[in-house]
Amino acid sequence: MKANTVVVMIPAYNEESTIGQVIAAIPRNCAEKVKVLVINDASTDHTTESAFRAGADKVISHKKNLGLGITFRDGIHEALKMGADIIVNIDADGQFNPHDIPKLLQPILDDKADMVTCSRFKDPALMPRMPAIKIFGNKLFTKVLNAFLHTHYHDTQCGFRAYSQEAALHLVLFSRYTYTQEVFIDLVKKGFRIQEVPCKVIGERNGKSRVVKNVFSYGLKVALILLRSMRDYEPLKFFGLTGFYLTLLGLLSSLVLFVRWLLISRVDPYLIVIYANVFLIIIGVLFIILGLIADMMDRNRQLQEDILYKLKKQEYRKR
Repeated sequence: MKANTVVVMIPAYNEESTIGQVIAAIPRNCAEKVKVLVINDASTDHTTESAFRAGADKVISHKKNLGLGITFRDGIHEALKMGADIIVNIDADGQFNPHDIPKLLQPILDDKADMVTCSRFKDPALMPRMPAIKIFGNKLFTKVLNAFLHTHYHDTQCGFRAYSQEAALHLVLFSRYTYTQEVFIDLVKKGFRIQEVPCKVIGERNGKSRVVKNVFSYGLKVALILLRSMRDYEPLKFFGLTGFYLTLLGLLSSLVLFVRWLLISRVDPYLIVIYANVFLIIIGVLFIILGLIADMMDRNRQLQEDILYKLKKQEYRKR
């Protein structure tokens, strides 16, 4: 079975030397229609010209460099406007093999997945050559994400992915600089099925469309995404547990001091600790109240996202 329309979207920034090879290698027989969309994030070279020469169907360009997260969101929006049944995202620098696109499409066509992602680490035989710090970082963030989502994925950082139309319509993303982890969180939390397909990739990037210019800066950005996701998707746990532990700490410490007072009828030299305990209890109770309020707001967020999904579906059906 083939999809009616597959849109292969390629975010690009100064990739004139490689984007033509990527586009030329995209298999055109994996769907009834295969369209190539390039999202040019304000390149200063001839990326646009190279893309059109190689056979791109459409190129949209930002007037200034907005970052990969925004470029990805714009690409999803434009691909849906182009009538995509399945959207494939692939890098412009030749790191991924376009001939692997059918591998990503098949689980969606078989109705076994809503998103399929290339996995660089699932099959040890296909492990790419990468700096040790990048392998460590990828595996660390994958473990953290798995712990948060209660899943067992091997690679949550890879951008070579295929999305069903339904999954793409439901995506709501906010990050400017990256999207890979946020997509995982958003789709898993909404109950979509994600499948990994091992692929052979080039570990080192050739072009300039790189997110990880600085490993530590990237780590901080990803950590912030995870922290915000915990806050947004599990607000009662995020605020409520924090408040519970602060309150419990204040109460236990106060209990110890109370028992000491009963035994020796003295508070000093721990009067400052009493003040600290009162502060902890007050802050803890406020966090618990904030968690309850945030939980109510979370229900409104879900309703708003459902309305947004229906509006987008109506918009793209008219095209």
